[in-house]
Amino acid sequence: MADLHHFTGPNQAYVLGLYDQYLQAPDSVAADWREFFRAFAPQDAPTAARAAAPPAGVELAQVVGAHELAQAIRARGHTAAHLDPLAAQAPAGEPGLQPQAHGISDAVLRALPASIVGGPAAAGLADAAEAIARLRGLYARTTGYEFEHVQAPEERAWLRDAIESGRYAAPLPDATQKALLARLSEVEGFERYLHRAFFGQKRFSIEGTDLLVPILDEVVQEAGEAGARHVLVGMAHRGRLNVLAHVLRKPYEKILVGFQGAVTAPVSHGSNPDVPSGDVKYHMGWTTTYAVGDHQLSVTLSPNPSHLEFVGPVVVGMTRAAQDDTGRAGAPTVDPAAALAILVHGDAAFPGQGVVAETFNMSGLRGYTVGGTLHVIANNQVGFTTDPSEARSTRYASDLAKGFEVPVVHVNADDAEACLAVARLAHAYRARFHKDFVIDLVGYRRWGHNEGDEPLFTQPLMYETIRQHPTARERYARQLVERGVATQAEADALLQQVFERLDRVKASLADAAAQLAAPPSRNGRPQAEVVTAVPAARLRELNEQLLLRPGGFTPNPRLEKQLERRRDALGGEPAVDWGHAEALAFASLLAEGIPVRLTGQDAERGTFSHRHAVLSDARTGRKLNALAVLPAAKASLEIHNSPLSEMAIVGFEYGYSVGDPQALVLWEAQFGDFVNSAQVMIDQYISASYQKWEQTSGLVLLLPHGYEGQGPEHSSARLERFLQLAAENNLRIANCTSSAQFFHLLRRQALHLHDEPRPLVVMTPKSLLRHPLAASRLQDLSEGGFQHVIPEPALAERPAEITRLLLCSGKLYVDLVGAPAREAARSVGLVRVEELYPFPAELLRQTLTALPALQEIVWVQEEPKNMGAWSFVQPRLRELAGDALPVRYVGRPERASPAEGSPDRHAAEQARIVAEAWGDAPEPARDASRRKAQKA
Repeated sequence: MADLHHFTGPNQAYVLGLYDQYLQAPDSVAADWREFFRAFAPQDAPTAARAAAPPAGVELAQVVGAHELAQAIRARGHTAAHLDPLAAQAPAGEPGLQPQAHGISDAVLRALPASIVGGPAAAGLADAAEAIARLRGLYARTTGYEFEHVQAPEERAWLRDAIESGRYAAPLPDATQKALLARLSEVEGFERYLHRAFFGQKRFSIEGTDLLVPILDEVVQEAGEAGARHVLVGMAHRGRLNVLAHVLRKPYEKILVGFQGAVTAPVSHGSNPDVPSGDVKYHMGWTTTYAVGDHQLSVTLSPNPSHLEFVGPVVVGMTRAAQDDTGRAGAPTVDPAAALAILVHGDAAFPGQGVVAETFNMSGLRGYTVGGTLHVIANNQVGFTTDPSEARSTRYASDLAKGFEVPVVHVNADDAEACLAVARLAHAYRARFHKDFVIDLVGYRRWGHNEGDEPLFTQPLMYETIRQHPTARERYARQLVERGVATQAEADALLQQVFERLDRVKASLADAAAQLAAPPSRNGRPQAEVVTAVPAARLRELNEQLLLRPGGFTPNPRLEKQLERRRDALGGEPAVDWGHAEALAFASLLAEGIPVRLTGQDAERGTFSHRHAVLSDARTGRKLNALAVLPAAKASLEIHNSPLSEMAIVGFEYGYSVGDPQALVLWEAQFGDFVNSAQVMIDQYISASYQKWEQTSGLVLLLPHGYEGQGPEHSSARLERFLQLAAENNLRIANCTSSAQFFHLLRRQALHLHDEPRPLVVMTPKSLLRHPLAASRLQDLSEGGFQHVIPEPALAERPAEITRLLLCSGKLYVDLVGAPAREAARSVGLVRVEELYPFPAELLRQTLTALPALQEIVWVQEEPKNMGAWSFVQPRLRELAGDALPVRYVGRPERASPAEGSPDRHAAEQARIVAEAWGDAPEPARDASRRKAQKA
């Protein structure tokens, strides 16, 4: 059937012309148009042409107008729907929803058959007037639909049929109605009890959007019955405690004790108890299990910070991990039916936070799709104290989703049964089309932003209305009483039972401290070393497999020549460059059954053309991932170029690493400074998730870093920010100098995933990717392991001669060892600090002890003094040196910008740093002190 949903302007003229053609020769027009013209034909018309004539007194333009009116109601009926619970009546809606706007009247509609309206809404009705009235009841009552922006005709047709057939809005049986009332009683009773028992404490009440809990109940049940094994939920603090208590089944005891608090022994100054710090009660997560049919359904509410929408991509990443089958070679198979993501948004945050748009943008991408996420906007119609007119530039809070062709349904949060119908529709659409769906649950906020806030100061009229407005439970109880399904006494008893149950729970909490006791944590506990070396024979075998090409695949000749050099790189000389070492690390892990996932902007090739993990056929463009087809692989590998965003992508990969703790998950920034755009994910999740929520992650961040004259934007990955966040063994931060070190670093990270995963931040190189001094031998990979500290040979060869010790990290090492002044500086030793955190204090102490003539320690870096590692290492080096040795800094002075904007200025400054490090330095402080004492 043709998509006949626009008959205005030129379209209307086209239809009239087509109709004239039909009158002359019916068979000359397409079958779908013949069906349309026949729809208003009298049953006893003698000929096909006359059969299409409008009823007496009705012109074809009026027939078209009637059809246009029906389509207007379908497309814009939401503007006349009673969506706002606080509004006394529905708005008038747009003028196009009235017959007069289309040149017709009610009399014309009564003269036309119902079939002119089309669709299931017209079935069994006498005329078009009745069909139009039914359409208004469907599209402009307490539910408003927006899906005309969806480009796929199949999806629009499915949605129209689903809405107008009523198959997801069938009347509820009496038992189901009573169960819904009982659920609303639990939701309301829980909030009212907390308000009374813990008056003034923050809880971010759900009241006003109470139907959120039944909506989630319905979707979880639908997902379980459809075969899902996991439902992952993300939401901010509004209504979170209620969702935890009822959807996640977190025991009331564990929630109430968070209000009651606990008295614990005071912590002595400077001590670090071996317990996580925790988080406020409305940020915590929980997992529960439902029995659905013959299988178990795990439902998880992810913990989250106050940064509202940033949990979204994290949950989507967790969902993708639950959908991926990584237990075999090749790309993982993805089963969208295995897991469902649900995101609950705030009405101010949904259009206001850019991470929402970034997350929508991922929804259809091969490396990030989860077969559709269900979104619910818990629409309070106010953001803290900000009215919608000041919070967004669009009509609805949900309008952002329309740009991604996501259907949107607005529903009045006071209409309980309509909310459940929308939930069923949303899940069915997602299951059918594997796309996102948005439910805009339009409600209100009964109290202020938090229960200690006074909303009358800023929204006096709204809150006067709210004060007199009955709750969703009260309204539904009244409906059931009117229907004869329940009595008022039964409804009141349901609420009273909730109060009594909570009273019993509160009375049982005799020892709140015991309830809040936390298990021992990993705080302060160093990790055991693991064997990361791989036998040389195995590495040669894997190396050959990486160079295999399937028959008919024609690689780029110049690129293939570069890659073929890897065949001979495993000889005796240092020839294994950075990309080669990485490929061997990944191959060895795959052969050991550890899945690998790597994403990032240009990750397939590598920003600096060093990886080339995915090749393109020079003739056909066909892609080949040599690691994914590795014959020795026992686990999956996927490498994806990511969209040009960081916040949502880093959140997704963090979530994936949480969801699949056995997979090595890596994200690579195009340039290291791009990670700035993901700062919330780093601060709130990567660095602190274990301390706050006991949520572990082994995510690896690969951040190109190094000063090479490219200006301030692409020099620094902001090493100082990660070091500032480092405490309690929460991170590993490395700035290594050779490909072998990177090889062992990656393998160590993967081999620790099974016991104590921790995020790893690597300052990866740019110019060193192919630098001879960064290359390694096969022996370096097949023997030994990761070295936290690497002293230069001079320290062992002539320890008694070393009076100055240079400490550096990363790419600057190459500048230092290649400097002409190095040969003359026989009294100067050099040590590379390869892992900055955990800080290798004991290894450095051993190095200092072995140098009896040492007079000073110098930290050398290329970053400005207020950046890089200096602020982090200075106090630690001073503690190691004690009073005997001065600790000095060589590097750029303090600056606001990370680097010079000119290559010439960069080169001059770099030369100065190197010369000062090797050259004459100020007299050691201890000698100056001795002279001062002698003079006295």
